[in-house]
Amino acid sequence: MKVFFNHLFDYNFYCNKKLIEECKKFDKVPDRSIELFSHILNAHHLWNSRILTKPISYKIWQIQPISDWADLHYDNQRTSFDIVTHTNEFEKRVDYENTEGRLFTNTIQELLFQVINHSTHHRAQIAMDLRANGLEPINMDYAFYKR
Repeated sequence: MKVFFNHLFDYNFYCNKKLIEECKKFDKVPDRSIELFSHILNAHHLWNSRILTKPISYKIWQIQPISDWADLHYDNQRTSFDIVTHTNEFEKRVDYENTEGRLFTNTIQELLFQVINHSTHHRAQIAMDLRANGLEPINMDYAFYKR
């Protein structure tokens, strides 16, 4: 399981890093793309914090300045790698409260996969938004990454 998640987080790190680099090249990043990538960063932090039962520092839709994206992304990834490295119980259940105050329980495995799946989902939305604004998105397909 550790190898599987380390591989997925490597992929996630690569895609987000490339997207950050591309956005820094644009004269203007579309507002919706900024909102969506900020959400990716905030949600990744939120899930890490839930797993570690630590305070959450950002609101789920809080806008993050593009100049902070790389540092936030690196911190999120480092924390996720630490979780994977030090977890021997991927089936351990974590109780948490969602943003509406409802209580839920999921395994660490499920929460880690949520980070990856959620990021992929919103990166696809960002790619569509960039294209709709006349900007060419980078290829972030898993198969492309593996080649």
